[in-house]
Amino acid sequence: MLPSTASRLKLSFDAVCYYVSDMETSIAFYRDTLGLPMISRDSVARFDLDGVLIELVRVPPGSVVRGNGNARLCFAVPDLNETLQQLHARGIRTSAIKNKKGGKLATFRDPDDNELCLWEYEKAEDPSEIVKSAVLHG
Repeated sequence: MLPSTASRLKLSFDAVCYYVSDMETSIAFYRDTLGLPMISRDSVARFDLDGVLIELVRVPPGSVVRGNGNARLCFAVPDLNETLQQLHARGIRTSAIKNKKGGKLATFRDPDDNELCLWEYEKAEDPSEIVKSAVLHG
């Protein structure tokens, strides 16, 4: 049974967080290789991508980074082939392109083996409009 409207939690999106083993290597990957703008850095490195806060947090010493979990960042791109060529030119290995309902995708890994996804929608639509009616793809 769903809770009544009055008792539902009031949640809003804050950030996507990845734990990393080497902060400098990870910052270089996200900032320099992928081109994400870093907006602040203290014990956490923060990047802004179209209003989405992406945070990198160093794993405490002695802990193990568990890459390849059940989460991934997915970036919408206007031209998947062009983006893959750019990544390959930067030394990043990617999967082959997979055709899916509504578009096509390819994946690659960050230095801690976290999966990242590139998604090209079938139609040239504004990704922010698609979010309203998105269907999970994978």
